[in-house]
Amino acid sequence: MADLGLFIIRLAVGLTFVGHGAQKLFGWFGGPGPVKFGQWLESIGIKTGGITWAILAGLFELIGGLLFSAGLLTWLGAILIIIVMIDAIFTVHLKNGFWLTEGGYEYNFILIAVVLGVALIGPGDYVLFYKP
Repeated sequence: MADLGLFIIRLAVGLTFVGHGAQKLFGWFGGPGPVKFGQWLESIGIKTGGITWAILAGLFELIGGLLFSAGLLTWLGAILIIIVMIDAIFTVHLKNGFWLTEGGYEYNFILIAVVLGVALIGPGDYVLFYKP
């Protein structure tokens, strides 16, 4: 049952990040796309290269989410997700405190804990490719 639990966690978290990456990169699922997201990044204080940072964030989320959900190089997927979450904490949420209800970093913190925990445990037996 632990392997099934890890599989459910990996799919839920990983595919959610795939969706967030697609929002930033392609404007899918009601997302802003790289230009609008880049402009938003510049509006919150990232003065140089907003579009470049938007594309990088989208790629980290998309690739990290794909790897994490597939159980393929789960540790690398987790690192990519954690980098984006740490960035979100420091650029957007930290100033608002911990609690999500105040715009804080609570949700980002929980996501970091989940992906780090799965990376340390391992992906389980339900992975995209055979695991020896």
